[in-house]
Formats: sequence, C-alpha cells, structure tokens
Amino acid sequence: MEFFDSHCHLDDTRFDEDRETLIHEIQKAAITKFVSAGYSLEASKKGLELSKKYEYIYTTCGISPNDIPQTEEVLWKEIDEIRHLVESNLKSKKIVAIGEIGLDYYWEKDLQRRKWQRQAFVKQIEIANEFDLPIVIHTREAVMDTLEILKENTVDKKGIFHCCPLNRELVKEALKVGFYISFAGPITFKNSKNANEIIEMVPNDKMLIETDSPYLAPEPVRGTRNDPRNVKFIAQKIADVKGISLEKVAKITYENAKKIFNI
Repeated sequence: MEFFDSHCHLDDTRFDEDRETLIHEIQKAAITKFVSAGYSLEASKKGLELSKKYEYIYTTCGISPNDIPQTEEVLWKEIDEIRHLVESNLKSKKIVAIGEIGLDYYWEKDLQRRKWQRQAFVKQIEIANEFDLPIVIHTREAVMDTLEILKENTVDKKGIFHCCPLNRELVKEALKVGFYISFAGPITFKNSKNANEIIEMVPNDKMLIETDSPYLAPEPVRGTRNDPRNVKFIAQKIADVKGISLEKVAKITYENAKKIFNI
C-alpha cells in the first residue's frame, strides 16, 4: 500500500533541523510520492531544489494570495520570475502544476490588494495554460470570486482545490468544471460539521489527499507539527465515510494524483 501526499510544504522553516532525516522517514512510511508545493517565489525555488534532489518529490510554482508582495511592481516582477522558473525547468518534469494560487479574503481586507490577488490569479492561469500545466487553488472566504474567475478564464488542464473548504456550493461547482478536490486534516476535526457530506459528494475519480504540512495536523495528532506521514489519517477518514478499505482509498488517490500531475 502506497500513499501520495498531493500537497505539503517541506521547505518550511519548521523542518530546517530534521528535513533530510524526515524525508527518508516519510518514504519508509509508505508515502512514496509527494508534492512540496510552492506559494511564493522563494518557496517555489526551494521546492524545485528538493524535487531535483529526490526522485519521489515533485513541486509546484506560484505566488499564493497570502504572499502577494507589498507593491504591484514587485508582484509582476515575481510572476515573471515564476514564469521563467517554469520555462527553464520544464524538461525536468518535476514542476507538476502552477500553484498554489487563488484568493484569500480571510487574511486580506484591503480592497486594492484583493484586486492584485485576482489579477495575479488570472495571470498565473495564463502561465499554466502556456506550459500545459494544471493549477492548484487556495481559496478562503472568496468562493464566489474564485468561481467567477474560473468561469471567465478557461483552465486547459484543470486542477485541484487544495485543502478544499468544506463548502457545498464550491465543491459542486468545482466538480462541474472538472476540478479535483483535495482533502486535508480539517475533515478529521471533530468540529467539521459537514465533512462527511462533502466527502460523499466527491466521486472517487476526483478526490486527492494531502497534509498541507506543517499545518493542519489531523486527528489524532492535531496540534503537533504536521508532516506527510499523517496523510494516512486523512485517507482513513475517507475510507470510513465511504465505506471502503484504506487500501482502496490509497490506490484511488495515488492514481488520481499521478493523472492530474501527469506523473
């Protein structure tokens, strides 16, 4: 039985003291592939370095809504650098998506900077289309604007709603336009009231699992530093809700990740 953690952040400073050891422990724990996702220019570069060092690690490149620079000039400069990073490393096959990108109105209240988020989202969709890559979407308290952008801007290779908010309308519309839904630690939380319903909404061929580590550690290790080994708890929750075996969830999500990331 093998697991594929479709989204984590092994470049995070919380892993600085034991990153190399942990990466080997992750693989020994049957998490045989994972994506160390970019969210800023710096994180995208670090993720690419990791992916080149280890055969079983992949990465994404992009600027997340929570990492929009302080000026518009720097924003467009960094997005140009993201494009160049992707273009110059296409042959490595290690950059598997543009992301994480999207909108976050929970943390950002300034209307001008929310506009920059939307513009950056659209521009990075264009980069994904240019290089025939899927996108990885982060959305928080911005469901309607996120869906509107996807309706107005075709994403050729579709993509993933990572750590997907447990919002019925978002999941329904995301599935309509062919996106995958990636489940993370929150589906295991005792206060996730509609987690079971959302899990049941997602067909087997559109679901992925992720840790988003070092954040959002699932039950029963909630509150600790998360890492990809904990993806098994998320898979077990899905197995329990859908009434299928853990082995089946592992196989389905592994194959789905390989398909969307073209691995």
